[in-house]
Amino acid sequence: MAIAIRSKRDLACLEKSSIIVAKTLALVTENALPGISLYELDRIAEDYIISQSARPAFKGLYGFPNTTCLSLNSVIIHGIPSDYKLRNGDILGVDLGVECGGWFGDGAVTIGIGEISSKDEQLIACAKDVLYEAIDFCRSGMHFKELSLFLEQAITRRGFVPLQGFCGHGIGRKPHEEPEIPNYLESPNPKQGPKIKDGMVFCIEPMVCQSDGVPVILKDKWSVVAKDMQNGSHYEHTIAMIDGRARILTHN
Repeated sequence: MAIAIRSKRDLACLEKSSIIVAKTLALVTENALPGISLYELDRIAEDYIISQSARPAFKGLYGFPNTTCLSLNSVIIHGIPSDYKLRNGDILGVDLGVECGGWFGDGAVTIGIGEISSKDEQLIACAKDVLYEAIDFCRSGMHFKELSLFLEQAITRRGFVPLQGFCGHGIGRKPHEEPEIPNYLESPNPKQGPKIKDGMVFCIEPMVCQSDGVPVILKDKWSVVAKDMQNGSHYEHTIAMIDGRARILTHN
């Protein structure tokens, strides 16, 4: 497994793309109000990214048709924007990538529309809190599998389960690079496999289900729901390992 080590110059380029991601997510969040359509939110994101002399990284990636993945309620990831207009009580996952100068950034949030249920509040808080706890947990020298185990335990400790079959990932000159970082431990020993090193850049992205993490892909061939068909949540940051610790690049 070849995991790239980035120079200070590379990190500055990656941070530039990642900041555009963060600002775009903030803009979409600000506009995600009852009555606005998912198409409109997608257009707002695309227009802003282009205004920053950057490119929407997801549009056309593996055939995906839009700038943003907008995942509504039970759709956890990879939702396709539509003419659906947001309603009070919805929850919406917003995931997007940016390419600027040949470098990529990636990030995601899940937001509540108006007043949401207490269960959905807990669900969203789980993904967000686990993400920041995992970032704080990261240290150079530890194994990536230790990070996966930490993510799994942090999610299940809150009474939820991780989505299976999808994962965080390396990022750099391509939107998805080595390594894959599942939100659960796939093998019995977390002290195996590649180690985290200074200069590595990767995305941590908890994907949280309520009771059953088995994924089901809907008829549009993109939208991923959990087998239990209940609401899910998703948060993501692009981070760089600097001086032994994880530094968030997708900062606003």
